[in-house]
Amino acid sequence: MDTLLNKDTALPNAKNLIKENLPFILFIVLMFSFRSSMADWYHVPSGSMEPTIQVGDRIVVDKTAYTLELPFSDIVIAKTGDVERGDIVIINSSAAQNRLVKRAVAVAGDTVELRHNRLFVNGESATITPLTAPFYQEALLGDSRTIALTNSDYIDSSGVTHPSIENTASSFHPVTIPKGYILAMGDNRDNSMDSRYYGLFPISEIQGRATSVAFSLDKRNYYLPRQDRVLLTLN
Repeated sequence: MDTLLNKDTALPNAKNLIKENLPFILFIVLMFSFRSSMADWYHVPSGSMEPTIQVGDRIVVDKTAYTLELPFSDIVIAKTGDVERGDIVIINSSAAQNRLVKRAVAVAGDTVELRHNRLFVNGESATITPLTAPFYQEALLGDSRTIALTNSDYIDSSGVTHPSIENTASSFHPVTIPKGYILAMGDNRDNSMDSRYYGLFPISEIQGRATSVAFSLDKRNYYLPRQDRVLLTLN
């Protein structure tokens, strides 16, 4: 008898609890739906995109940049854009068995080559300008970014390339990118596991475009916030 009474009272109590907390429940559902299909932020644990993205950055990702997906699924509702050269993309890579943050350096139809850390896309050579070591400004086809070269080939103040025989990842032969794929690399060229190791990345594995840094914590300085990186736009 007591068990029956407990069952009879439990259901109304549960309904009342849901009714009383409905605004909060709706907020949680909408928040997770938004993060699932619209925008999210990710913690960056490695330095493969330095100096553009630093270890400890929390980057904001536009998940509608290329596709609109049904919340909590990988079902694409609509295509919203194309990956462009220079985009910083989030890749849920099956080859790496990990989520990667890399820069798209070549897209479908492009022919790309790397010669001693100098990029060539569709026959055009990147212009590389030395900055404060180990950083260089790389400009190619209207896109510009800062890259790092630390352990292998380097380019002196005269623009002369000094090849290293120790790093085979500093060069690869021309590759034409097929439809549905991109070639992506890290800005920290000597410390990035990217298309040079995993091959071309399918467009279907790209989860969005990184747009900015929400905030950043410096683990080498007691995890204190880096004030100069709050709401920093990524290029």
